Order: sequence, then structure tokens, then C-alpha cells
Amino acid sequence: MPLMTFEPYASRSHDKMKEVLMKPEVSGPAIHYYMIRGGSSKRNITVMETGTVGGEYIKTYGHYHIGNLDETYWFVQGEGVVLQQKLADPADPEVVEEFKAIQVKQGDSAYMPPGYGHLILNTGKEWMVMVDDSPVEGTQDSASMPGHADYEMVKQMHGFAYYVVEKDGKPALVPNKLYKEVRKTDFGGLPVIAD
Repeated sequence: MPLMTFEPYASRSHDKMKEVLMKPEVSGPAIHYYMIRGGSSKRNITVMETGTVGGEYIKTYGHYHIGNLDETYWFVQGEGVVLQQKLADPADPEVVEEFKAIQVKQGDSAYMPPGYGHLILNTGKEWMVMVDDSPVEGTQDSASMPGHADYEMVKQMHGFAYYVVEKDGKPALVPNKLYKEVRKTDFGGLPVIAD
């Protein structure tokens, strides 16, 4: 049997992103973001497109970590928003214990604590480039949907508890109505508007 090798490149297509968009029926760029996976030894690089899809900023798919895994992101270029959320019950995606929005720019870093789901949005006018230390590096893993990450609950809820949309040229939050409850919030200075 031939040895499987780890392919370090992956991309996230518009068709795949429809699962988590506020308005999945609208068109968008063919590729929303590009990933080169180096794992914890070489680090991972993500490059995100600019613009919006149905008013919502281009974002990563979003996921929860499996196990007690943490992660740090370093922002090399651009500006955006990091969303973090922790579920009240890890088996039930409808109730969020804590939701947080963090505005970031070139030179910043963001820590993703164990137990928190996260996604990142590009709110700027140039590529958003970030580096992270997530352990995606083995032949038992996938550069596109790595084994340490749970994407299913984000898919089930069509995104996080809030969507980040462009309002008067700036980011604002819109509640995702599929969530039953969000108990604690820190909107990071972003306004919350009705859809």
C-alpha cells in the first residue's frame, strides 16, 4: 500500500461556505480563503479575500476544537474581526454561554482558549493574512477539514451566534436567529443591528 502524504494546501470555496452564510443564496467569490498548512512546527498561513457576500464580510468557516486544544493567531496584514463563542453544553449548539467579538489589525494577535469556537472575518480593503499554530500536520489529517476541529455544529447553526455585516462602511453584528440564547456578550465596540 503506498504511503499517504499530507498535502499542505487547501482552499475554501463559495459552494462550501454557503453552509454558514447569512444569505447562502447570493453569489460570492469562487474562493473565500486560501490555506497553507504547516502545523505547529512550521505554522499555518491563511489568506482571506476582501469584500462581502450578501452584505456579510468574507469569513472563515468557523469551528470548535476537539479536546483541550488552544491556538494563537498572528495578523500579518489587513484588518478584521475575530468571533469567539463557548457553548453552554458542548453537545447542544443552540445555547451560547459566552460570545465575544475582537477587532484586530496588522501586528495584533488573538488567543483562542480551549472550549471556544472561533472564526475570523476580513473587514478591510486588502488581503487579510494570518499565521496560526494549530497542529495540522499529519498523514491522518486533512488540510481542508483538519481532524482537530469540529465544523458540524457551526454548519448545523449556519454560522455563529452573530453575523458581521457592512453597515455604513463599518462592521456591525446581526443576530443569527437559529440560536435560542446567548447568555454573556462582549461586542468589542461593534453595534448590533436587526437584520
